[in-house]
Amino acid sequence: MMSNDTAHPEASPILACTISRDVQNFDLLIEDMEAAMGDAWGDLGFDEALPFFEQPDAEMLEFVALAVDSEDEDNLVMLGGIITKAKSHGIKVILIAEDVSPAALHQLLRQGADEFVPYPLPENELQSAIDRIRTPEPVAAQSQPAVAESTGPKVKSAHNREGVLVAIHGLAGGTGATTLAVNLAWELANVGKKGETPPRVCILDFDLQFGSVSTFLDLPRREAVFELLSDTESMDDDSFSQALMSFEDKLFVLTAPADMLPLDLISSDDITRLIDVARHHFDYVIVDMPKTLVQWSETVLNAAHVYFATLELDMRSAQNTLRLKRALQAEDLPFEKLRFVLNRAPKFTDLNGKTRVKRMADSLGIKIELLLPDGGNAVTQAGDHGIPMAQSAAKNPLRKEIAKLAASLHELGQQDTETA
Repeated sequence: MMSNDTAHPEASPILACTISRDVQNFDLLIEDMEAAMGDAWGDLGFDEALPFFEQPDAEMLEFVALAVDSEDEDNLVMLGGIITKAKSHGIKVILIAEDVSPAALHQLLRQGADEFVPYPLPENELQSAIDRIRTPEPVAAQSQPAVAESTGPKVKSAHNREGVLVAIHGLAGGTGATTLAVNLAWELANVGKKGETPPRVCILDFDLQFGSVSTFLDLPRREAVFELLSDTESMDDDSFSQALMSFEDKLFVLTAPADMLPLDLISSDDITRLIDVARHHFDYVIVDMPKTLVQWSETVLNAAHVYFATLELDMRSAQNTLRLKRALQAEDLPFEKLRFVLNRAPKFTDLNGKTRVKRMADSLGIKIELLLPDGGNAVTQAGDHGIPMAQSAAKNPLRKEIAKLAASLHELGQQDTETA
């Protein structure tokens, strides 16, 4: 049953096992297991796993590495049973997956896998996963109020909120959507007069493949994000809070996942749950959208209080705007809800440029409500250094315009609150 020199278990107790259809298909896994566990591991086939869990040798197991690929998707029920049985014996499960569909991956993670590592294995990632499952889970800060302030930033709010949802969608690459999202969020987190409690602000980076909010704020991408997105049905306040990263204890970010994932990994229901819990704890929720339209784009569009669409004064932006307009109107979706933002707008003295802007708006049948000046190299430098422009180029004209926008949004939000 067991392989990898397991003929003398008394001399070398088995602390871990790989479980796969054929472990030879995962040669990198063999190398990493040997590096991490030495001789204290073995290998099992799928049909051998359940019987082995009942044997005395299994009592020493710390974890199993369940390795699957696309050919194993027909056996999801059996694989789920292996995970469930392992968990019932107190054995941690690391899921190793190669070319597995998002639906299958989601199902296996919901069965209770503790860690997920894509195959081919990134360097040192298996060891990192092993270290994480060996580290006791921290007690939630909310259950330890006496030490909450000293153990980290307070993610949860003290009372229920109904935060303003602001979505930002770039209509073409390089139109400044993420720059606007990050800097608008930071300005909102610092808006208001001295002595006033600043708003609580969160950014949700929903560009699962190329999201760069984490880069703009120099934040790490954590596996907790993927785990959260994979099972929003069981998400609670704690799991959402633990997936967030904090920037200077003022701005909270749900980064894009560490690995490039299909945009259909999450559904409209998943998006609704994420938005609802974020609005529950924050005054402003900024959503950085992917440029691609997906099934849940409608969900964000309908939920957003403000939906900014960034474009530039060029043909590609004009054509994409026209395509988007046709797509939304064909589905009877509220195209009129979009607020168009022109990035790198002509200067005030550029009369020819202003004429071009008006002509573009008229030809597309839209109103361009916000003109953002060209921030120049300072924008790139701020992004490369992972800090908002307010900290690196406070007098930059683009930063000043975004600060004005934040103040305007906050003023409107305050008026709505007073009216309510």
